[in-house]
Amino acid sequence: MQKKVREWFSNVNENAKKGDRLELILYTRMAFQHMIRTLKAFDSWLQDPFIISNMPKDELEYVWATIYNILQQLIELDIKHTSEFRDYINKLEKEGKLSPLLLELFGESGGRRRRGEREGVSLSI
Repeated sequence: MQKKVREWFSNVNENAKKGDRLELILYTRMAFQHMIRTLKAFDSWLQDPFIISNMPKDELEYVWATIYNILQQLIELDIKHTSEFRDYINKLEKEGKLSPLLLELFGESGGRRRRGEREGVSLSI
């Protein structure tokens, strides 16, 4: 099944290169959802006593090394995206072009609120 999913996402990647903003958002969300399901399945698999009692150490080392690299890439993506988006929002705010909805998140005084400070709304900026 994962091979078919990989092939499907390869095809989607070609569409995404030509896609508009909405398509990029949808494809990204679909990829995130698949990654989340896969990570949950891996986590469950590693909790199964039969699996972990029979898993060779070299296979566990391979899984760890691979997941560590993915983790580092994810953290770097989060840092880069969050920083660049924060800078972009600040630029729009200074130019008076910030969406009124985001302006509400910043507050009327222009002071930024901390993450999650406004009635359950969380925007990391």
